[in-house]
Amino acid sequence: MESISSDVSRTIQTHLVLPPDTNHMGTIFGGTVLAYVDEIAAIAAMKHSRKVVVTASIDRVNFLSSAVVGDILTLEAFVISTGRTSMEVFVKVESENLETAKRTLTTTSILTMVAKDSNGVPVPVPGVIPQTEEERDLFKTAEERKQRRLDIRN
Repeated sequence: MESISSDVSRTIQTHLVLPPDTNHMGTIFGGTVLAYVDEIAAIAAMKHSRKVVVTASIDRVNFLSSAVVGDILTLEAFVISTGRTSMEVFVKVESENLETAKRTLTTTSILTMVAKDSNGVPVPVPGVIPQTEEERDLFKTAEERKQRRLDIRN
């Protein structure tokens, strides 16, 4: 199967942080951010594979800063590496203060998604060709992350 550009999978979403999304401190619930991260990762993986996908793992979620009511969240996701049927997807989340336009990196995450056919059987996916320096750096370390995931399973 031929490899394709990471640009094929690149997906961007925006969300407004509203009061129901926040805790008693006025900051967004981590679970809400995780739901957004999982959704955009799935969309990026589906765009890459042209198949339905399921979440196999979430390697790491780094909550780096908080978003508050009224902030605009921008999520960006793209496939950074592939296995035979799996895709590693990097997701980053930035918050933007509406009044000052200050943007802050709030969350980063790497998820593994598996492509499935209509019977739920894993199917092969194309490889990925990283386009940016960030993507190349993530691509270079993909094998280490894969090995850590396999070590945890055993």
